[in-house]
Amino acid sequence: MPVTPLPSTRFSMGLVSSFAALMLVGIIAAADETSVDVTATPSSTKPMNILVLYADDWRFDTLGCAGNPIVKTPSLDALAREGVRFTNARVTTSICGVSRATLYTGQWMSRHGNQGFGMFTTPWSETYPGLLRAGGYHVGHIGKWHNGKFPEENYDFGRSYSGRHWLKKPGGEPVHVTKQNELDALEFLEKRPKDKPFCLTLAFFATHAEDGHPDQFQPQPESMKLYEEVSIPIPELMTEKALANLPPFLQASANEGRVRFNWRFDTPEKYQTMMKNYYRMATEVDAVCGKVIEQLRQQNLLDNTLVIFTTDNGYFHGERMLADKWYPYEESIRVPLLIRDPRTKTTVPVTNDEFALNVDLAPTILAAAGIPAPATMQGRDLADLYAARRTAVQQWRQAFFYEHGTVSNKNRIPSSQALVDRKFKYTLWPEWDYEELYDLSADPQEQTNLIASAKHQEIATTYRKKFEELRAAAK
Repeated sequence: MPVTPLPSTRFSMGLVSSFAALMLVGIIAAADETSVDVTATPSSTKPMNILVLYADDWRFDTLGCAGNPIVKTPSLDALAREGVRFTNARVTTSICGVSRATLYTGQWMSRHGNQGFGMFTTPWSETYPGLLRAGGYHVGHIGKWHNGKFPEENYDFGRSYSGRHWLKKPGGEPVHVTKQNELDALEFLEKRPKDKPFCLTLAFFATHAEDGHPDQFQPQPESMKLYEEVSIPIPELMTEKALANLPPFLQASANEGRVRFNWRFDTPEKYQTMMKNYYRMATEVDAVCGKVIEQLRQQNLLDNTLVIFTTDNGYFHGERMLADKWYPYEESIRVPLLIRDPRTKTTVPVTNDEFALNVDLAPTILAAAGIPAPATMQGRDLADLYAARRTAVQQWRQAFFYEHGTVSNKNRIPSSQALVDRKFKYTLWPEWDYEELYDLSADPQEQTNLIASAKHQEIATTYRKKFEELRAAAK
């Protein structure tokens, strides 16, 4: 069931040229083709607070505001109405640990050095939590870390936990991991020093499956009535034909995407159970996001807080007869990204369809705090897009490089690298010496590999060259 995103407006060179005068006074085109006021508000004398709401294994269309007709996400939909929704947000590596390292460092995997779940090699002083704390911020991390041993000493408020949906509390009843996220976030906001700006990264474990548990997704009991009467449509690409269009090594039974498909989706009954519980956990995360944002409002902090919602990677919901992430297909690399920036005013929902990457988040956070990003960061300030800064929009990236390391061995999760732009996607599977080329305009579902097509050889050569350039630049 591919969900069609709402129409969006790309701030392209042509649009900027045509509407330059309007943009300068803060008028841009919005999702419904009406105009919207994004006039910058006067800068506060106080440094801006930062809230990063960071969910897990949650792809771009798992939001009501993104056109999903089933999942209920009212809090995040409200956040989108007050900010900007990036419809073409992507990750540069689609796996938990590496993507989180990119979040903290603003660097591609090739530079920060975490190719799986170990600590990145980038100095802590060059991460956004390190720089903000050095700049006088009260800095907190709650929830999933997944970059080796949690560096609790580097945080003013640090609580790391993940891996299970139900946490065992010493001397007490088990608590759901999402409920613990809520309790800790509200405690952070209650106990924070009132004379310092803060940055909180609230890293949910949901909607990640508990891989070793037969139920996989375990929502809270009060959520079980949600979606009870709904039938989740089977994805259009959940077919043997789509599986046969994959590289042979991804079709094999040893491939982890196929293994997890059989855990979750190999019968119609199992598919319904798993997807309903997945959506229930998404709605639980949405509710916590709403409570945290409401607490900001009650403390009169919301209008001086940059709020970001995004996730570490996308997710296969059975498309191509796969589950989980890792591979450079759209279901895996495309993520939600919402930003509510109090420096801008919006009266109707705004969308932007430039390539916004997870590598851009650290520079965006630092810029909002008035702290220069170190030269080692490779991303860009996304406010260049939603604040409609003419020169920056004209020079925004038109393509990006994707990379993923081997996990265990090439049969389980092989390494992959890709070049993505608006027209084509070129992918290299280096361990298998296997290439793919997809015409994204004509074939957005990536079903016809053109790498051997005689009439596409010139394009293939061009994209191999562009791929090598971007791969070198990621280091």
